[in-house]
Amino acid sequence: MTRYPICDYEGSAYRAEFWGQGREYEDAVERAALRCLLPLAGRRLIEIGAGYGRLAPLYSSYDEVVLFDYALSQLRQARELWGDAGPGCRPRYTYVAGDFYKLPFAPGLFDTVMIVRTIHHAADAPAVLQGVAQILAPGGMFVLEFANKRNLKAILRYFVRRQDWSPFDREPVEFVKLNFDFHPAWMRERLAEVGLQVRQQRTVSHFRLGLLKRLVPTGLLVAFDRLLQPTGALWQLAPSVFVCCEARADKPAAPPGVFFRCTTCGSTNLVDEGDALSCTDCSERFAVREGIYDFKTPLEGGTI
Repeated sequence: MTRYPICDYEGSAYRAEFWGQGREYEDAVERAALRCLLPLAGRRLIEIGAGYGRLAPLYSSYDEVVLFDYALSQLRQARELWGDAGPGCRPRYTYVAGDFYKLPFAPGLFDTVMIVRTIHHAADAPAVLQGVAQILAPGGMFVLEFANKRNLKAILRYFVRRQDWSPFDREPVEFVKLNFDFHPAWMRERLAEVGLQVRQQRTVSHFRLGLLKRLVPTGLLVAFDRLLQPTGALWQLAPSVFVCCEARADKPAAPPGVFFRCTTCGSTNLVDEGDALSCTDCSERFAVREGIYDFKTPLEGGTI
């Protein structure tokens, strides 16, 4: 497998610096979209690129919730916020660190997969989508948010020659290192290629302008945005697009009792040793530290 660069938030103050001030509008409209797209309940959900667990409260009706991220420091914050279990011991949270190109989960495992504000860091988005399609259960739902290349601001900037790249070209554009915008039609094609059929589509953050956010009360902007979000089924001019996709019903489900998969050999025969998971097929071992399963790199020499 080709080794792609990873956008690593390890040690960053993402929660405080990015979401701490000035993005109340974005947070609210994204939650509004997800309440419409996210299945109301289910057995097992995973959020890929969960960070510190900003969206975890939306998953309260799921029996099991996996928060997956590359940055261990973000997952530690998530565990401090949400613990291992919610009220009444449901949902049960599992924290897993790893590479979204090598998802350490059995095929057909999850009823619902979430990716929000993450795939724009993927140098090979189709490879990430292929992995998602593999871990989805038969008929499972995938909710994806992606940065829209063909948004109104980009179109205007292109016409007045303030940017070089065309928002109408279907190929992704890397506008900053490891930050990609995607054309909606291109993304729908890639989803179809891995067997994921778009069932719903909404556009979000129509008023993501600093001046508007300063002058107009947040609640009013959110209300207007919620009214416009369903128009995403017809046209996509907002900077953020949310889609809800369904996996094929004829794909195999994960066998009972199977959960993790070795990222080295692909085996699902992993034994929990308390402080590590050990693959019985290739002898690789993966650390379990502070309640977090770490699949980023196998343990050297098979020891902690």
